[in-house]
Amino acid sequence: MSAQLTFRDVTLGYDRHPAVHHLSGEVAAGALVAVVGPNGAGKSTLFRGIVGILKPLAGVIGLGDLNPRDIAYLPQTADIDRSFPISVYDFVGTGLWRRRGIFGGLGKDEQLRIREALAAVGLSGFENRPIGTLSGGQMQRMLFARVLLQDARVIVLDEPFNAIDAKTSADLVALVRRWHSEKRTVLAALHDMDLVRANFPETLLLARSKVAWGKTSEVLTAENLLAARHMCEAFDDGAAPCVDTPSQAA
Repeated sequence: MSAQLTFRDVTLGYDRHPAVHHLSGEVAAGALVAVVGPNGAGKSTLFRGIVGILKPLAGVIGLGDLNPRDIAYLPQTADIDRSFPISVYDFVGTGLWRRRGIFGGLGKDEQLRIREALAAVGLSGFENRPIGTLSGGQMQRMLFARVLLQDARVIVLDEPFNAIDAKTSADLVALVRRWHSEKRTVLAALHDMDLVRANFPETLLLARSKVAWGKTSEVLTAENLLAARHMCEAFDDGAAPCVDTPSQAA
């Protein structure tokens, strides 16, 4: 399969301090990829680079023929302001903004799509609930419903199964499998190695730098996991800032 995303010596970080160092590799169109690593390994930083929130300090993230509308992003629930006064229905409807515009009206077709997305994740009847009243599992289901509406070619999921019950996790994993069967490209940052081994054929093991990338069975070895932990512990956050060099998204 042809490459959907390419990373050419990419360094990403904040205030010119790198959090992901010199990453090179590619994600094939239609791939199902787990991104794993210790806390602080740079997984969320990498995803923010892919979706364009964060500009590389150096190197290039190649997007091929993708445009922003082709990439759907599910952030960590900690990044969602649960106190914001918005209903589940309206929140999920924001998944249509990129195609309809923020002030675009919702016709009958769009309203039906929102209700179908809610039904697909088991949230029928929750339309008028404020998002702040949802449990952790219900919150994740709502975020998945919004991704469903975006109908994207590339789907980036940051900790999609963290701190949710087993039933919700199983339901949402089934949705990820459905996206994979539809030849969408899916990347997910994960901690549960058993879940990764059972469902993700390809894995990137990250510890600020690439430890290993390839078939999951070959990446998630005891030796590689130990090396990842040691690499994260070895990084000095007080190191000199990364040199700012020209970069671009292709």
